[in-house]
Amino acid sequence: MLDFYNENAIHYFHSIKLSEILKSFNCIKMLLSKKELDKINSEVEKPKKNLFELPEKVLQFGTGVLLRALPDYYIDKANKQGIFNGRIVVVKSTSTGTADDFDNQDSLYTICVKGIENGINIEKNIINASISRVLNARSNWKEILKCAHNLEMKIIISNTTELGIEFVEDDDIESLPPVSFPAKLLAFLYERYKAFNGTAESGMIIIPTELITNNGKNLEQIIYQLADINELEDSFIFWSKKYNTFCNSLVDRIVSGKPNAAEMINVNQKLGYTDHLYCETELFSLWAIEADEKVRNVLSFAQCNDGMVIQPDINLFRELKLRLLNATHTFNCGIAFLSGFNLTRESVLDNSYALFVKNLMQEEIEPAIPFEIDQKLKRNYGDNVFERFSNPYINHRWISITTQFTSKMKMRCIPLIKEYYKLFQKPPIAMAAGFAGYLLFMKSVKFEDEKYYGELNGALYPIVDEHAAYFFDLWNSDPASTLVANVLSNKKLWGEDLKEIPGFEFAVILFLKNMIQEGVFAAIASVGIEKI
Repeated sequence: MLDFYNENAIHYFHSIKLSEILKSFNCIKMLLSKKELDKINSEVEKPKKNLFELPEKVLQFGTGVLLRALPDYYIDKANKQGIFNGRIVVVKSTSTGTADDFDNQDSLYTICVKGIENGINIEKNIINASISRVLNARSNWKEILKCAHNLEMKIIISNTTELGIEFVEDDDIESLPPVSFPAKLLAFLYERYKAFNGTAESGMIIIPTELITNNGKNLEQIIYQLADINELEDSFIFWSKKYNTFCNSLVDRIVSGKPNAAEMINVNQKLGYTDHLYCETELFSLWAIEADEKVRNVLSFAQCNDGMVIQPDINLFRELKLRLLNATHTFNCGIAFLSGFNLTRESVLDNSYALFVKNLMQEEIEPAIPFEIDQKLKRNYGDNVFERFSNPYINHRWISITTQFTSKMKMRCIPLIKEYYKLFQKPPIAMAAGFAGYLLFMKSVKFEDEKYYGELNGALYPIVDEHAAYFFDLWNSDPASTLVANVLSNKKLWGEDLKEIPGFEFAVILFLKNMIQEGVFAAIASVGIEKI
């Protein structure tokens, strides 16, 4: 802040007009919206007004930053090049929050793409105009169903977290709205079937991006289960199977989202306007879709996006990403956070912790990937992941990765633990440390307003996990060794008894006890292979 008694400061204020000072101040107060676009003078890529007239071609379930920074980013880029020429209707299904920020900003938002490419620092701010409107499933369900009557709408995208693609028995598609995402999707498809009498041209391409194996085919199977329960006619099933395509897909981009309030003040000053939907992301991006040429023709926005891969088999991409990126995240998020690291880059820039991460990736995860992949390809991908972790421009917070910790551990990590033992007949040590860190992170000390909290150095942190209550009760009743045994043998959590993996229970107990007694970071450094 300028010192008004400083001669230079006085000279500065005399040299500019008061109107310019006020203009600068009001610019920061200005909220991003269509009517304010012409007033934005900063180096931001702005959409042309003709983009707001494009027809709605995509229905998207989910408002999260991953969707906004990847599929929506691709669509916006194509629209600006005159290729896809279609906008997105977004369905907000979660009970938390509202769509007010989207409504107030005419669904415009800024994506900041940051990173290093060929040794050059890159930072681009792009105002995305791909979303036409956001509809709340609870209050706008009839309006959402009206979208089924739009023949130009050919694509459905979703990201409802790994928990979203689940079968909820007796989910009535006549409800306003149905409970689960699959039932909402079925209700939409059935409305479309009735609107166009089951014609071929009314078929849709459905692309879930939830990080589960065979996400498209799993979703399709649930749709038919629900159709049977809801006693839908055979002709609808015929139309759905013949003219609709459910695609397996994989998304890969680290999206750190919106900075904290203090950082956003600087961001808004730099942009010259306020954006409540602002999000930051890395340069790297990948959206792999398992499909044929027919689907490729509909997804015309792939033409101008190198990160889009459309081919008959995407298992290679899925396994590399699921294991070397996502499993590494999951094994590390608990122990890194409890070691005092807030951001991914902070941990990998620490020499001692970086050795732990590299050992986990190279010595345990790489050989345990349950898919035939060339060793050089695995190593190159792993090295690239490590570089992405250390991106100095992305504030990727470990605490955000702990969301739904248990489901991520089950899907991403347990298969690796089992495969490693199958190959080497011994427990994976770094993975055992990651599992112990998961258990310690899940130790709740407070339950308030339907939320659970853990404690680190006297400060509370949120535990956002559907099994938080189970761990809250367990930590309040069992000692560490008994707790480990109870969790590992819980078939409801894992679908199997993990105590049957020889030596794994002992390794987890040893790590957990050392973490409690010595601290997490010290335990990782001091408990080595020779002690197991």
